[in-house]
Amino acid sequence: MSDLDKYLTAAHEAVDLADGILRANRDRAVAFKGDRDPVTETDLAIERTMRDSLHRATPQAGFLGEETGGSTDGLAWVLDPIDGTANFTHGVPLTAVSLALLDHGEPVIGLIAVEGECVRYAAVSGQGATRGGDPIRASDCTQLRSAMIAMGDYATGPEATARNEIRLRITAVLAARAQRVRMLGSAAIDLAWVAAGKLDASVMLSNKPWDTAAGVLIAREAGARVTDLDGDDHELTSTATIAAAPGIGDQLLEALSQDDRA
Repeated sequence: MSDLDKYLTAAHEAVDLADGILRANRDRAVAFKGDRDPVTETDLAIERTMRDSLHRATPQAGFLGEETGGSTDGLAWVLDPIDGTANFTHGVPLTAVSLALLDHGEPVIGLIAVEGECVRYAAVSGQGATRGGDPIRASDCTQLRSAMIAMGDYATGPEATARNEIRLRITAVLAARAQRVRMLGSAAIDLAWVAAGKLDASVMLSNKPWDTAAGVLIAREAGARVTDLDGDDHELTSTATIAAAPGIGDQLLEALSQDDRA
């Protein structure tokens, strides 16, 4: 068993614990970290439990969690305990546990457990992507007008109005060119479904490493193209996450460039 396989086993074991917490505790009592930015005790319990499990199994790796912070230096786990917390608090099952292992900022393992599907999407760098253990590939869509595209959430917090003007313009551009535009409320699910060909592309702005690290690797390993808005390869510090089936990547970036303030 390779080192990465051992880390993947540790990741699955930690997500098993998260599944147990979700089954046993559906507490949706909400606190707010900021403007319309919810957190529940379930988020916190999952993060604490998974952090401790990963530390025991892989003490050499650091940890960054959405709720408790940390660092991505060197080798580090990155966790979103419930991606789509707003969905969770309303009982909408479009939520996911998103866990990645970074090696000096590059994702080498990605694992996304989607609650509504009761299935896990996974990837190891260079080994392809799977859904429930079965190989997956990005869609073969070649025309933007035939594409279903997910748009990331609107902004909240400071300067949300100005930031959402960009999102609204992009939504208008996509609505005029794509077959359909959807907003699912979970970056991890958007990327996992691009990997599986359920979506043909996703467009997200200002997402954090815990939102995208696992999904970016899974989408890439499934053959999707993942870039920043300018077409450069997506990195941990990118300001946008554009994932697309290879046949529409250029068309999508060209459409997004129609808004020169995007």
